[in-house]
Order: sequence, then C-alpha cells, then structure tokens
Amino acid sequence: MTQTPPLPPTPEELHRFPCEQCGADYRFDPTKGTLTCDHCGHTTMLVGQEAPVIRELDFRDALNNQLPQQEIEETRVSTCPNCAAQVEFDALNHSLECPFCATPVVTDTGTHRHIKPRAVLPFKWTEREAHKAMSDWLGRLWFAPNGLKDYARKGRRMDGIYVPFWTYDAQTASRYSGQRGIVYYETRTVMVDGKRQQQQVQKIRWTPVSGRVARFFDDVLVLASRSLPKSYTDALQPWDLRDLQPYAPEYLAGFRAEGYAVDLPEGYDEARALMDRTIERDVRFDIGGDRQMIHQVDTKVSDVTFKHILLPVWLAAYKYRGKTYRFVVNGQTGRVQGERPYSSWKIAIAVVLGLCAAAAVGYIMAQNQ
Repeated sequence: MTQTPPLPPTPEELHRFPCEQCGADYRFDPTKGTLTCDHCGHTTMLVGQEAPVIRELDFRDALNNQLPQQEIEETRVSTCPNCAAQVEFDALNHSLECPFCATPVVTDTGTHRHIKPRAVLPFKWTEREAHKAMSDWLGRLWFAPNGLKDYARKGRRMDGIYVPFWTYDAQTASRYSGQRGIVYYETRTVMVDGKRQQQQVQKIRWTPVSGRVARFFDDVLVLASRSLPKSYTDALQPWDLRDLQPYAPEYLAGFRAEGYAVDLPEGYDEARALMDRTIERDVRFDIGGDRQMIHQVDTKVSDVTFKHILLPVWLAAYKYRGKTYRFVVNGQTGRVQGERPYSSWKIAIAVVLGLCAAAAVGYIMAQNQ
C-alpha cells in the first residue's frame, strides 16, 4: 500500500517552534540569543548560524520576475483599516489588535506573496527594558498628561515587531560641470558722517570646472513600511547592520513581522534620492574652493543589488481620551521615539507662572527706579 507523503509545512507552521520538553511554543530570548520556553523554561540554541554570510540579490532579476523560487514566500497578512499596516497572523489567530494603532483587525482568507527576507537584526532589548525606556522618555516630557504617563506605565505589554526595510548596493560614476568660487576682498573708500573710511568688500571670482567622482554605496537603508510615520523610524537610527544575521524563522518566534508595503522599485527611487545627495556632496568637495555652483551631474549606476531585511522595534499604541498615542523603541539600542502629547492645563499653568514671573520682575525694577 502506497503511503501519501506528508504535506509540506505551511508558512505559519514554519514560524512555530514547539518546546522539546512540554510542547509549548518557544520564543526568541534577546538576552541569551536562544529559544526559550516560557512555560517550562527549557532553552535551545539556534542552529545554522555559524557563518553569517548574507548574499545580495540582483535588482534587475527581481524587476523581471527572475528571482529563484526559494527567494519567494507566502504569509497570511491583513491590512489594518486604520493605518494600512500589513499585519501578519499566525495559524491560530483569526483576529487581533493592530500593534501600530490599536485598531481591531480580522484576518482574510488570502495570502501575501512577497520576496523573502534575506537577513534579520535580532532583538537585543527585552520588553521590560523597552517599556522602562519608554516610561523614562515620557517622564522627561513635562507637558505630557499625567494620566497618559500612568496609563502607559501600567498599560499592556509592548509588541515586538520586525519592521521591513530594503537595503540597496550600487556602483556609481558621475560626471559634472559647474563653477569654483574663490573669495577675495577689495578695499573701498566710503563717506561715513562726513568722514572718509575704508571698508573691505567681499568678492567672489568664479572659474568654470568639470570632473568625475565615483562611489560604491553599501546598504542604503529604506523603510518598506507605511504603518508608522517615517519621522519615527528615521529618528530610531542609527542601526548597526554589522549585527545582521542570515534570515531564520527562529528569530521571529514570539514576535510579529510586518509585511512590506513599499515595493522594491519604489524603495529604489528613495535610495537613489539618498545616493544623489551624497554624490552632490562628493561633487562639491571635488570642485573645492570657497564656494561651489553645480550646473549638471550625469550619474551612471551599475551592479545594483538589494536585500529585504527585518529590523527590531518594540511598539506600544495606547488609546487615551479618544486619541491613539504611539511609541517605538529601537530593539537594538533602546532609542525611543513617539507622539509628544501635551496637557492643556500644564501649558496653562506654565503660562500663568511665566506671567507672574514677568510681573514680579517688572515690580522689582519699578521699585529700584
């Protein structure tokens, strides 16, 4: 009798790791870099991470849909109706609260086909450490409402989210034309109050120039999510990408991962804008002199490669008096960013105190005259 071969594991099953002792799920422990069971405390090491070699993928192959099949995966994700986050579900969940804005989200029946992550930056900060960092940050905001501070300190646990990013590598060669300005001074005689005085007048002598600059760009980082304000994630930098590890689903155990919403070509457009700003600085340095004018830059880009990577973020979304406040903590460094809430009564007190102080100063000055 021929036996039917077992079905391959689903993407959701690949992200679940049952404990060898009790069968409960392992989670990745940032403090130890191991898989740890919260139920019985058993730990196990991650396997296959001895040689962290992370291979880049060819950009043009991706545009032409010629990436190897093993670079593509499917996951169950749903789009949050409020903030448009691509929320990933596991096999047991059919609804959850969006970690980015606290809006209820219900899974759909479809799957999301996308480029598989090539690398992951593992969490280093625990949820407790991140929560303390957020509370300390809020505590330094004097104008924040006390009620929100207390709610955040006593509120629910923070969510550990792996946020998607693209990195781009490229070789560039640029030809430019412009002008170099040299500052010099001329002495002029002018009349001031009926008297002749000499003054130094600044002048600039411009000379036409042209030349070439070249630069290799390595890991130009572009956010591939739309669920958080870009100002938040930009403020979480810098990230030490030297700690990137080849992607392994074990790192996602106990955490969530967001699917990318910014596709590869759109991310490349932003990367090119970042490259162009650096090339402009290179051109100005090459022109030299005291002032520079750039008329034209013609850049040829070659050998473009990319990676889809996941970076660790601790996230809290609190609804307080009808408004959602979001806070993010860099899971590698502990840097905090988020909403800057203001208490109207604290601002009013500060205004009153300021007026009182001004009145007191005015009274003292009047008495001394």
